[in-house]
Amino acid sequence: MTPEEMLSRLLYRDGLMLVIDKPAGLAVHRGPKGGESFEDHFDVLRFGLPRRPALAHRLDRDTSGCLVLGRHRKALALLGKLFKQGKIGKTYWAVVEGTPEAEEGTIDIALGKLDEDRGWWMKPDPNGAPAQTTWKVMGRGGDDLTWLALEPLTGRTHQIRVHCAEMGWPVLGDAIYGRAPRNAVASGGPALHLHSRQIVVPISKNKPPVAVTAAVPAHMRAALGACGWEGEKQVPSP
Repeated sequence: MTPEEMLSRLLYRDGLMLVIDKPAGLAVHRGPKGGESFEDHFDVLRFGLPRRPALAHRLDRDTSGCLVLGRHRKALALLGKLFKQGKIGKTYWAVVEGTPEAEEGTIDIALGKLDEDRGWWMKPDPNGAPAQTTWKVMGRGGDDLTWLALEPLTGRTHQIRVHCAEMGWPVLGDAIYGRAPRNAVASGGPALHLHSRQIVVPISKNKPPVAVTAAVPAHMRAALGACGWEGEKQVPSP
């Protein structure tokens, strides 16, 4: 990723935080196996500060959209507190395989690690950490597809993906919890259709919360269109 490409993904900037439009298919930080990560390219986002910004939270490798960075230590501490207290609003868009009977609802299924060998892979676990996700149908399409807006009220790893799969409508392109084969993308199948659409951050006590929206990525447009999405009407510019 070139510096110009990274800068083009900047959605919001103030003295405390940045919001970046993360591309699908790139891990936010290096894993134990190494390889390129999104944070490798954060130097270009210093904007005069002595240190590069750092991750205030995480998105899955295959999830796209709004990612919050703290610009310095105090900002990171504040953002970490806001995330931990559930004060930051997060809305995800997903295309799922299946048709929920209701138009909206709340999923309340505790989650735990699948096993230690699987790292971050999760499973429903009554003895695990509480996890709640609200959802609303935004549109329905042919081929058994549904467009959902989801808000995770807790921040568990893979929460939306596991919750949707357990409800019987896994996220399209999910090769871990859904119906996609493990090499789906390599074999021409769909990428994960999960996008961090909007984030709302009450970063200042004296100003309204900052609301940032990330445009729908190219790989999700066709499926969303089949579910009634009519394209980007207006997405705020940086």
